Amino acid sequence: MRQLLNCPAPAKLNLFLHVTGRRADGYHLLQTVFQLIDRGDVLHFTLRDDDAIRRVTDVPGVPEEQDLIVRAAHKLRAEAIRRTGRTPPGVDIAIDKILPMGGGLGGGSSDAATTLMALNALWQAGLSRQELMDLGLPLGADIPFFVFGRTAFAEGVGEALQAVDVPACWYVVIEPGVAVPTAKIFTSEHLTRNTPLVIMSDFSSYLAKRNGLQGFGRNDLQQVATRLFPPVAEAVEWLGGYGDARMTGSGACVFCAFDSEEQADAVLAKVPGAWNGWKAKALQRHPLLDMSPSTESCEA
Repeated sequence: MRQLLNCPAPAKLNLFLHVTGRRADGYHLLQTVFQLIDRGDVLHFTLRDDDAIRRVTDVPGVPEEQDLIVRAAHKLRAEAIRRTGRTPPGVDIAIDKILPMGGGLGGGSSDAATTLMALNALWQAGLSRQELMDLGLPLGADIPFFVFGRTAFAEGVGEALQAVDVPACWYVVIEPGVAVPTAKIFTSEHLTRNTPLVIMSDFSSYLAKRNGLQGFGRNDLQQVATRLFPPVAEAVEWLGGYGDARMTGSGACVFCAFDSEEQADAVLAKVPGAWNGWKAKALQRHPLLDMSPSTESCEA
């Protein structure tokens, strides 16, 4: 194969997000449920005749050498060289950027995970899924989840993952028009860092009793983000008129679950014009988990 085209990098939502402590190295300990959704960026990989790794699409505000896509590609190639003794060819990486930066949707991490999975196939590097997860963790705490590729109960810094079943549903997501820097939220003096631990069965039992996704836990980062960024608070308040609206990740995007696409459409039609609103369906599996090894397109 010389190329892999149309490789999806789906977004995630945090159905809840608790900060349960802080390690000596400064990393925060979390508990969350990551939910994949069917909206995201799309990446395209084409092998080169030299050894250069290039991002051929301009991404405003993200220099090429700092992009997680490029860093993930370099890291995977170094591991492939170590294992096989041969240098994989260079690659041009194009991206159709759909997800907003600073939105809490995991766009950069998902792009990096898709890069690891696609280039592992294209370069025939032979790494297992767990090895790709381990390779991605130093680049970003959410990357292992996207490589794991299933709705997951996560602990630690986000790398300890267990697959979990959740009901099929649709989400309305609002982009409030601000980018929230993750570091600003985690360094705030107002952040709660001692939420009591839960276990996965607590979450599963709650869903079974309530027959839906509404109301379990909270997002501990939301109180900080809404204090610092009023548009996030406004979006939470507005969408909260239709259900249990909450922020995903460290913000800024706000979401609410609905049982049907029709319900989501009805709410979406009322989103104020100042915001970008959209709907997405819950995904149980990352599309690349089912990628055929013999095709030049990641599309099913």
